[in-house]
Amino acid sequence: MVAGRVVRFDGSRGYGFIAPDDGTEDVFLHVNDLLIPEQQLRPGLAVEFEVEEGDRGLKASAVKLAPASTGRPPALVGGGAAVPFPVAARQPDGDDSLCDVLTPDEYLHEVTEILLAAAPSLTGEQILQVRLGLLRFGRNHGWTED
Repeated sequence: MVAGRVVRFDGSRGYGFIAPDDGTEDVFLHVNDLLIPEQQLRPGLAVEFEVEEGDRGLKASAVKLAPASTGRPPALVGGGAAVPFPVAARQPDGDDSLCDVLTPDEYLHEVTEILLAAAPSLTGEQILQVRLGLLRFGRNHGWTED
């Protein structure tokens, strides 16, 4: 069995991709190869699977949940490659060593750069709508300071 994380899954089309934890190329995932309910699939879900040679390359089969799955989603960078989010180690005094609280302007700048790199075909209006929604979300989770 190979361990990895779901990169994306399109339920309407019935397929997606898994990024193996060993850093090798993403593996095709088809709904017919799931041993778990399709509704459980989400980006970042830790899974175990067998790798087979398919018609168009590597494909996953016998896909099941990995033991002790955290389900933390991957971050997408430039070309859409999955890179795990850094996980802040809890310090004994409760301090998060990797926790940066950004100003709303810094946060919006970072979001804009990520959107432009990940989805360059977005329109300006779409970027503004996504930024506003993410800023609200960030404020609710304490990721920005006012």
